[in-house]
Amino acid sequence: MTKMRVRFAPSPTGALHIGGVRTALYDYLLAKKHGGTFVLRIEDTDQKRYVEGAEDYIINALKWCGLEPDEGPGIGGDFGPYRQSERKEIYQKYIQQLLDDGHAYYAFDTAEELDAMRDKVKAEGKHSFQYDASTRMLMRNSLSMSESSVKELLDNGVPFTIRFKMPEDQEVTVNDLIREEVIFQTNELDDKVLMKSGGLPTYHLANIVDDHLMEITHVIRGEEWLPSTGLHVMMYRCFGWEDSMPKFAHLPLILKPAPSTYVTKRTKEKFSESFAIEFMKTTELEMDYEDAKKVITQVFSNPKDIQSQLKIGKNDDGKKKAVKTFLKNAMYGKLSKRDGDRLGFPVFPLSWEGKTEIDSFVGFKEIGFDADAVNNFLVFLGWNPGTEQEMFSMKEMIDTFSLKRVGKSGAKFDYEKARWFNQQYLMNKDDRKIAEELMVLLSEKRLGLDLAFLEKVAAMMKERVHFIPEILESGYYLFEPVKSYDNKTILKRWKPENMEKMIILAETLKGIMSFDASIIESKVKQFMEEQELGFGEVLPILRLAVSGTTMGPSVFDIMALLGHEETNNRMTLSYKYFDELIAE
Repeated sequence: MTKMRVRFAPSPTGALHIGGVRTALYDYLLAKKHGGTFVLRIEDTDQKRYVEGAEDYIINALKWCGLEPDEGPGIGGDFGPYRQSERKEIYQKYIQQLLDDGHAYYAFDTAEELDAMRDKVKAEGKHSFQYDASTRMLMRNSLSMSESSVKELLDNGVPFTIRFKMPEDQEVTVNDLIREEVIFQTNELDDKVLMKSGGLPTYHLANIVDDHLMEITHVIRGEEWLPSTGLHVMMYRCFGWEDSMPKFAHLPLILKPAPSTYVTKRTKEKFSESFAIEFMKTTELEMDYEDAKKVITQVFSNPKDIQSQLKIGKNDDGKKKAVKTFLKNAMYGKLSKRDGDRLGFPVFPLSWEGKTEIDSFVGFKEIGFDADAVNNFLVFLGWNPGTEQEMFSMKEMIDTFSLKRVGKSGAKFDYEKARWFNQQYLMNKDDRKIAEELMVLLSEKRLGLDLAFLEKVAAMMKERVHFIPEILESGYYLFEPVKSYDNKTILKRWKPENMEKMIILAETLKGIMSFDASIIESKVKQFMEEQELGFGEVLPILRLAVSGTTMGPSVFDIMALLGHEETNNRMTLSYKYFDELIAE
């Protein structure tokens, strides 16, 4: 049996979208499960869209996710080079083979000539122009011209592309590992460009040649590439490689989250404004911002019924139709690179700094996500283990993963679910590892604290946050003095007549030799019995005094962590503030 070889082949045109990471994850899981090889190939033939730094970003993103390739740029392997821009001579050999065998031809049509043909077809009321068997003889190419004319153009250096000659009246059957049998009719396929005028191959040629030469056994890619598979299989036939061509698996799309997950009664005004601004930037209609916002506000009036509100009504004028159409495109369909910025969540593994603010994005890592949690979240965007289990280690994913359990339907991106996964991983993370990460974050704030202290913080806070940086935000009072108090609760709970009793409590706690949480709790309960005070009269006040809020870990744990002196100082200072607040 041939050893399994899979490849992840991204283009370095910017930051790696989370959908690309999912593809890499599925590649990795499949390869590791079957003892195969995971190859990284950089498809950089589109030099117009090439972005400096994108290749390094891709490599670093895979490394952070723990999806390190077995072969690839900077790694090596027996099938390199692994950058397509370094394989130009290889492609020349194979494009010449297609030309010699009559499966490809030179096309000299200029952009203006192609546009003219599109306009002609449109004027005749036909479907959009397609360069294929029905039109190729009307164009300027080596099939429609004499051999001498073609030679003259080539000798004179006239720019040309090379197109695949799609055969007529043939059927192409693809047994996709996810979508099962997919049938293409060659009469419906066009003559795709295989070699651009600059001498670089298009994706269609390069990926076929590379997959064959690199002995790739399985091609896992997004659903958007399914329509091209008929062409690719035909090319394998023409090269005589059909018997050894890889098996295909086209993954379902990752869809935008359901609008109800982010447009709520609380956020609908914010999103009405942001979508109105975006609409005004894209529309060519003469329309006021306020009018656009009015339509969007109406659509968002009931966040649970947005889809029905977006239906075009008989009485909707052109402007209202335009706004609704924009919203449909913005809120439904495939998750795009812009959706994270638009909707307020990351869609990239690592942060990306573009040339402008609009081209810069925050990543999962920088928000505070654990890479294992991201993998666990991503594996479910299309795959179902067939059980109720949700938490999977990498080993468990490798052992359990199967393309047979990858669905055909699009998977909705759910950021709250991603946060939940991260919270589960954080809750199960070793306190010392969390403490080490806190140490790094605190060093940036120049707050020097020892590791033992931070381990205790981790134990107290990790079940109350989704991300490690949140510990420094919601539990800031563990590291520095209270900045503000919950005045509403103070006005409700603080009784000036209890001031003397609370001072007695402070003195009692000050006298405890071993400032342990259980001992503190015992002394506080004893004090309440002696002073005939209820829990509601003491515990909320204590919590407010030491943390400024009624939320958070056990007040006794907080006090034990802060120690005698700091706890006493905070109690003394806060009681004065409480009295002053009541007196206002």
